[in-house]
Amino acid sequence: MGGVTASPAPILLVLGDEELLATRAVSEAVASARDADPDVDVREYQAGVLTPGEIAEMLSPSLFGGRRLLILRAGQDARKDLATALLAYAKNPDPEVQLVVQHLGGAKGKSFADGLRTAGATVVPAAKLKGVKGDRERVAFVREEIRRAGGRCLPEAAETLIGAVGNDLRELAAACAQLMADTDGTIGVETVSRYYRGRAEVSGFTVADAMMVGDVPAALEALRWALHVGVDPVPIADALADGVRTVARVASAGRGNSYQLASSLGMPAWKIERAQRQSRGWTPEGLVLAMQAAAEANSAVKGGADDRAYALERAVFAVAAARQDGAR
Repeated sequence: MGGVTASPAPILLVLGDEELLATRAVSEAVASARDADPDVDVREYQAGVLTPGEIAEMLSPSLFGGRRLLILRAGQDARKDLATALLAYAKNPDPEVQLVVQHLGGAKGKSFADGLRTAGATVVPAAKLKGVKGDRERVAFVREEIRRAGGRCLPEAAETLIGAVGNDLRELAAACAQLMADTDGTIGVETVSRYYRGRAEVSGFTVADAMMVGDVPAALEALRWALHVGVDPVPIADALADGVRTVARVASAGRGNSYQLASSLGMPAWKIERAQRQSRGWTPEGLVLAMQAAAEANSAVKGGADDRAYALERAVFAVAAARQDGAR
């Protein structure tokens, strides 16, 4: 005899507009149901086109018995008669049936989602990751992706990967899978930097990071590499200006915990921590000069200067000089 299998939640509400998280939640519900009963009857419906007759058939006991898993897609589109029938059912669900409702979580159909929650539905959050909290959750997502694949990822490495790949969860998931396939499973900052060297540098932010700590050779190497592989100078100029502005804003905010400052400054904690490190050695006067140099480079690059590469290189030297001249 095997062990006792925990009964699945009779009603599962997958709530949120992040497609990857929602799709995974539904897929995991199906996999769990099939693990518990390989013969489970899985049926899928679109809430917006479900008719009253189909509702009754969907919820009625099966003539042949056995477990059923009913998936209702786009729950926010449910008409009033469907929502009323399902909320009445939710008060006394069939023990042989699991109902999974996928709902975008916005204002549309909110009363239906709230009603399911009140009736005791198990809620699986699947909202897009936004703001400061989203940045923390994105780092946690990357680390969990690596952990699920049998690896280990440090928080700093997760932040580096996000900086190189971007915020899209599908792209991050694919990047994690690729890293796990091509490494020994221990993912550190050096691993990510080496693997995504080109992508990280062509964003322009690597140029800015080196520039803000006074590492002129590294900044010029990254700049020339980015231009060599065909990156448009405009986003590089934007990255240089953003690097100076970020350090100036964080420096003017004074000392403090990065998570506390994140809300008032409107930027992620990891970006604040990086800017706090980069601000060492800068004075207010030096930052003013650096902002002027970055603004001049932006104007030259976007104004169609004859040699935009030279304008960017000149900005790197000017910002480094501002840091040195303004040193205490």
